[in-house]
Amino acid sequence: MDDAYSVQTTAADSGEVDGLEQLMALKDADTFCVADPWGDLKGGADGLFDHDTRLLSRLVMTVGGVRPSRLSSGVSQDNVFFICHTTNRPLPPMGGRSAPAGVLHIERRRFLWDRRLFERVRVVNHGVEDVLLPLAFEFAADFADIFQVRGTPRPRRGTLAPPTSDGRRVRFGYTGLDGVQRDACLAFSEPPARLGAHKAEFMFSLPQGRRVDLYIECGPDSCDQPDETRFRLNALQARLSMRRRRRRGATLRGPRSPRFNDWLDQSRADVALLTTDLPTGPYPYAGVPWFSTPFGRDGIITAWQMLWLDPSLARGVLTYLARRQATAVSAFQDSAPGKIMHETRGGEMSALGEVPFGLYYGGVDTTCLFVALAGAYARRTADLALIRDIWPNLIAATDWMTEHGDFNGDGLISYQRGAETGLSNQGWKDSEDSIFHADGRFPKGPVALLEVQGYAFAAWRAMADLARMLGDDRQAEWAARAEATRSLVEARFWMEDEGFYAIALDGEGAQCRAIGSNAGHLLFTGLPSKDRALRVTKRLLSAEFRSGWGVRTLALGQARFNPMSYHDGSVWPHDTAMAAAGMARYGERRAVALLLNEIYAAASHFQMRLPELFCGFERLTGEPPIAYPVACLPQAWAAGSVFLMLQAALGVDIDAAAGVVEIDDPVLLAGIDRLNVTGLQVGDAVVDLAFQQMGRRTVVLPHRRKGQLTVRTLG
Repeated sequence: MDDAYSVQTTAADSGEVDGLEQLMALKDADTFCVADPWGDLKGGADGLFDHDTRLLSRLVMTVGGVRPSRLSSGVSQDNVFFICHTTNRPLPPMGGRSAPAGVLHIERRRFLWDRRLFERVRVVNHGVEDVLLPLAFEFAADFADIFQVRGTPRPRRGTLAPPTSDGRRVRFGYTGLDGVQRDACLAFSEPPARLGAHKAEFMFSLPQGRRVDLYIECGPDSCDQPDETRFRLNALQARLSMRRRRRRGATLRGPRSPRFNDWLDQSRADVALLTTDLPTGPYPYAGVPWFSTPFGRDGIITAWQMLWLDPSLARGVLTYLARRQATAVSAFQDSAPGKIMHETRGGEMSALGEVPFGLYYGGVDTTCLFVALAGAYARRTADLALIRDIWPNLIAATDWMTEHGDFNGDGLISYQRGAETGLSNQGWKDSEDSIFHADGRFPKGPVALLEVQGYAFAAWRAMADLARMLGDDRQAEWAARAEATRSLVEARFWMEDEGFYAIALDGEGAQCRAIGSNAGHLLFTGLPSKDRALRVTKRLLSAEFRSGWGVRTLALGQARFNPMSYHDGSVWPHDTAMAAAGMARYGERRAVALLLNEIYAAASHFQMRLPELFCGFERLTGEPPIAYPVACLPQAWAAGSVFLMLQAALGVDIDAAAGVVEIDDPVLLAGIDRLNVTGLQVGDAVVDLAFQQMGRRTVVLPHRRKGQLTVRTLG
């Protein structure tokens, strides 16, 4: 992310919670909550957010005036519940009685549903005497915009109304500078002994062996009175909704290896958590907490990662993005007719134009990726009805590629931000310092990124294939454009002395000779010649790039290499997955298995949940990977990485129109001797595939085949 909008750490992120990676996240549609391991919201990066506005900025529970001792906490495997178990510290004497430490079991159980936070606090007295329990909650609602929370300065704000209460409820209000009235309500199932504007205090008499339950709700607008019935009914709805999302498409199961299956389950649950069912279909939001919104690039790549298992994501992404395609030129929005959205936001700062992200188009790659995904989706599903529906959008996207994306008229797609408020770099590596010359100088624009030319190549090939399917007479024209793009890239980006591709061309056509992982994305599109692809693969697999936990974004020894940076030496799981899938296109399946093993090892150290990125330090025996402090966790294309890498390792290619599933020279990662794919649907047909290690070979056996479908094995 560009420095102007980069995520800033705050004092509240440190201390007992050491960095953002420790925050516990829940999400439902456009509402999400991040809390520390105690379940407390303390006003740093944490809070209860709805449509890019933070409602609750503080919700801190104390027992006897102090924070309880934490026993354990975490999010359930299906991502529905946050659960924290604590016990009391010594309670102060009350009425001549006091309780020693460790006699109360205190459980906080929380979930989100229908724009509301539901919480149950259950306290059980395991002591030998009755206890007077002083329980308190400090709370506040600041209605801060998500960009404010991330650290973007804001000189003026709207007006916060004084909180009001009625004995069980506290109401908060804020009138924004955009004229919108935003409200929130916090309600308790029991009337507090004292209820003020920012604190609720309870005193429970808890006999030995008994328990007390307190229910809490918070959301926009008014609150109903919380109780056990509301908690249970809404929890059931939240769990059923998550189950439906998790069960879309085919499933993957490994051998009796709980850790590997836990990784598959957690990754699938994270994709489901981040997927919101919009009127246009399911859409995977980018990540919690900073990017819990539709992003064009992230949505497309996540949908592509999941395409072989669950095409419904790609359908939802294509439909949503088609409806938000730009129709006018705007420097502030970085838009032009035919361009596909980069990001959309719903907060006050976006509405006022303080940031350009209300509907922002500053991604140079998203339009090409949109077209390329449409081609991949059509091959996977033979759903030509959708392709016909969005055909005008695809044509408009290709018009943007030739009329606006080709800044210099040289046949390459390039970018230069339209306004100073926009992102200075507009590829997936969009931080301010991510694109540079070999000596560290930043290039003058317009900049033509290497991987974007690969996406354009894939887009032109997709259009040629779609034209053939639809009987459009422009098939030859688009096929020729693909080959012209290939020739330009091979001629202008290749560095023979390096055996690698330049990361970009500057505005004067000079190579930015930095050595970056962008070349792995070029392999993914199939643009390079076989010889050059193998040379790139060899270098990507060398110690320059491989940290032992995956592929670094920048090679060791480059001018701006920093393993702790966002894009200049860190490891991004999706980036490694794209490179691995690219290597597989050229037959390098054992390289895929190698990288898959490394990413699996990293996941094992992150509780089987891959973060957005982590530091690119060298892997040392007995030491874990080093976390990046403000990475999104969970993050959609990080979660989807395992599925793309497994497809690449297994050599699975699906041609729905021909009714063929092709398996080309499959390999399994070390220690995993079998893998089952269940419920793989191709058109009206369904098949199960069992991959089994037999000596030095991996074989595949189709099972439970229904409908007309051919499973063809190669290699």
